Amino acid sequence: MVTVVSLLTPLLVVTVGVGVVAALLAWRERDEPGGKPLVAMLGGQIWWTVTLIFKIQAETLGGKLFWTNVSWVGVVLIPVAWLLFALEYTGRDEYLRWRYVAALMVVPCVTIVIALGGYSDLIYVENHIVTAYGAVLLVRDPGPWFWVIAGYTYLMGFLGSIPLFELIRSDALPFRGQSAALLVGTLAPLVGNALYVAGAVPVPGLDPTPIAFAVSGVAYLGALTRFQLLGTSPSPNWRARRLVFERMQEGALVVDRHDSVVDMNERAGEMFGVSRDVLGDPVRSLVPGYDRLDGADQEGVTVEIGETTYDVTSSEIRDFHDRHLGRVLTFHDIDEYVRQQQRLEVLNRVFRHNIRTETNIIDGYAGLLGDGSGEAQKVRESAMRIAETGEKARRIIEVFERGRGATESAALTDIVSKRTASARSEHPDVDIEVESVADVRVSGVLEHVVGNLIENAAEHNDAPDPRVEVRTEAGEGDVEIVVADNGPGIDANERAVLERGSERPLDHASGLGLWLVTWGVDIAGGDVSFTDNHPRGSVVTVTVPTLSE
Repeated sequence: MVTVVSLLTPLLVVTVGVGVVAALLAWRERDEPGGKPLVAMLGGQIWWTVTLIFKIQAETLGGKLFWTNVSWVGVVLIPVAWLLFALEYTGRDEYLRWRYVAALMVVPCVTIVIALGGYSDLIYVENHIVTAYGAVLLVRDPGPWFWVIAGYTYLMGFLGSIPLFELIRSDALPFRGQSAALLVGTLAPLVGNALYVAGAVPVPGLDPTPIAFAVSGVAYLGALTRFQLLGTSPSPNWRARRLVFERMQEGALVVDRHDSVVDMNERAGEMFGVSRDVLGDPVRSLVPGYDRLDGADQEGVTVEIGETTYDVTSSEIRDFHDRHLGRVLTFHDIDEYVRQQQRLEVLNRVFRHNIRTETNIIDGYAGLLGDGSGEAQKVRESAMRIAETGEKARRIIEVFERGRGATESAALTDIVSKRTASARSEHPDVDIEVESVADVRVSGVLEHVVGNLIENAAEHNDAPDPRVEVRTEAGEGDVEIVVADNGPGIDANERAVLERGSERPLDHASGLGLWLVTWGVDIAGGDVSFTDNHPRGSVVTVTVPTLSE
């Protein structure tokens, strides 16, 4: 007896000490999600371990039976507290309502009444003591209620582990560490108890479960200190995802692999004029033209629901094994967008027509007013600049229109050749040099970008020997287009405006040309940079991805 007791009792005392420290740390953070259930679970473990110490020390059958029956108070508290902790810790606190907690406590309360109310023969049908390894131990044969509470304990342990297993795969290292430590702390006593129930423990009557609490205590201490358990909590994640889904401005339907509606947010209910009673119905009964959404991930499909036009985005849902589970349909109201586009198109046509008409009239009157005098010529030049602004506005609109549609590729050699020929024709006094052009294909919108860069470099070049250089260099999946000149350069204020992306009343660009370049490169999926040339001029570098034919 001295051998076993001398080994077990100090170990159990240390286990109680570790559990008390962990419980005190958890109590200090009891207001954090999962704090109170964790304190209750650690309290149950401490209670069970303390009663085991007294049971080992007791030498009579009556004494051992008393401490065994008293231990059930802690035994039945542990699995319920574990499940409540796992639910609250991971943000599923909607299940922690009093009626649910009361339902979970039915089996534990019945167990305590049976153990302390004189009905313990329902838990153990036969009790006797044996001497083994120098110790007097209690051996009991399980009764019918023992299997009920054992199954209930394992069920609670399994259910509580499910949300923690999900966090093991979290991108956040603290959550992975917390979950791993918690699972180790929970599985250790469960495995020990399972070995005891299966009769695999070599010492008859010795339940190693409280001994395994030493492992649990160390694991919980590690979670509380090393991984900031109850300090860094994943509890908002679960609620946040649901909150975002419910409060998003777009309507959203979740469809399973059989094309049935399994979830919807409030906005979708308002769009379709239905309630959640439609869950389980075929999605085709709600969404007109659903058959056009035949891709895994698809955009750009429009549907008419009532008098409103929606752009539908389909996003596929796949599980961890890459199996198709369903899809999320998101509905974007584009009625206002369509109306704005129609207004812009009307304004664009009127703007271009009026500018063209009025500049022609000004040019005509300027020709009638003078015979080539300086004043008349200035009026005509101003009129031409206005017309040029209108032309650039037309090009920008065209760039935007092409950017809204499918990306069309064009040969970079054709773009450079066409635009340099046009610039040489309009500015014969400017030396435009072109190095070897990369034989690649790029977005078609670059035709306006490259053309505008070459034309601006030639038109505004005031050097005695005006020169423009165009060169390209293909990289891995992209191409770099460089247009350099020896003109006056680009003002630093204009560069700042382009980098900021917006204009102010006293801080704006001098025209539309550089905006056309910036927006066009952005639509092509590239980047543009402006630097100074040496000794004079500017260098514009455009880097865009190459495309297939």
